[in-house]
Amino acid sequence: MLFPTPALDDLDRKVLDEIEQMRADLRYQVRQVAVKWTEGLRKYLTADAVAASNSIEGFRVSTVDVVDLMEGERDVELSEDNRDETLAYQHMMTYIQTLHDAEDFSFSKGLLNALHWMLQGHRHTASRPAGQWRRGPVYVTDPRDPSIAAYTGPDAEDVPGLMDELVNWLAEDNGTHPLIKAAMAHLHLVSIHPWSDGNGRMSRSVQTLLIAREGVLAPEFSSIEAWLGRPGNTWEYYRQLNDRGSRYQPDQDVSNWIKFNLTAYHQQAQTVRNRLDRTRSVLGLLTDFVTDEGLDERLVAALHEVAMTGKVRRLRYEHAEGLSVQQAQRDLRELTSAGILVSVGRTRARSYIEGPRFPEPPLTAARTPTSLIDPYRA
Repeated sequence: MLFPTPALDDLDRKVLDEIEQMRADLRYQVRQVAVKWTEGLRKYLTADAVAASNSIEGFRVSTVDVVDLMEGERDVELSEDNRDETLAYQHMMTYIQTLHDAEDFSFSKGLLNALHWMLQGHRHTASRPAGQWRRGPVYVTDPRDPSIAAYTGPDAEDVPGLMDELVNWLAEDNGTHPLIKAAMAHLHLVSIHPWSDGNGRMSRSVQTLLIAREGVLAPEFSSIEAWLGRPGNTWEYYRQLNDRGSRYQPDQDVSNWIKFNLTAYHQQAQTVRNRLDRTRSVLGLLTDFVTDEGLDERLVAALHEVAMTGKVRRLRYEHAEGLSVQQAQRDLRELTSAGILVSVGRTRARSYIEGPRFPEPPLTAARTPTSLIDPYRA
């Protein structure tokens, strides 16, 4: 048995309408920005989702470091565990994103286990198999006292039947709004807890997959994982799951879970919209700056990265502008000599941050915080 999908009340429907309108507006706004800038934004949003979802499980890697790993940087100062988990999750997320418009797509137990192997294959052991249902009990322990089981998953012998039911539910068109269905899929999967490890990240990823399959926005704009990874939201996320009980009890009202997810969708759409607005503002200011300084317009890419993320590395700039290694190095040396950037670190680990002559207006535009509206309190 799975959790019944609750009916929406009037306020839920109002919030859902606002989310749909914001997502439609975002789709239009993204089309008004040059492809190379939206590609950079997509990469950042993917990295932010990976960093946030891993942080919920205790793997701490900054979004900028995830971007560097995605670019192929080798000299990123991370523990081996953090590096392995980041790359595994990023590879799985990249594959999920490619499925958003796959024509012959279908949900299956094989697909879910294959995704799990991509996530956990590097940790596969006989006692904790990756890409296979767990063979014994599974517990989510209380972070304050590991001797206490905050949640105990269903018996292992019940998992295959529950996953059959879940896959059939995912495949059917039951008229549920895609965003609501995605939220319910997350709850179903994390509650069944079918694997020995990685259940939280798998559940969040399957939610992302369903949102991406909706097709309104590119998949990189669709995830709420970055929102879930913010400390206050992570606490509320755990509270919502704890409210479901310490054991699998699907015969209950989960309306609050739906409201929590609608809030997440709404505020993540606000966050992406705000970042897109900042990107456009910063680009305009930096374009004016390089023109006034008599610099090549391609240097805007390096300066934009510094303004938005705090630093740029040669490989990131090289890929963004399609340059040779030598040309990228010359450009960054030119900006450093002019005092616009400052070089930190050595050789392959070198990065560039703002220098004394970096223009202040784009930094202000990039770093001025914005407020988020709680749609249920607005």
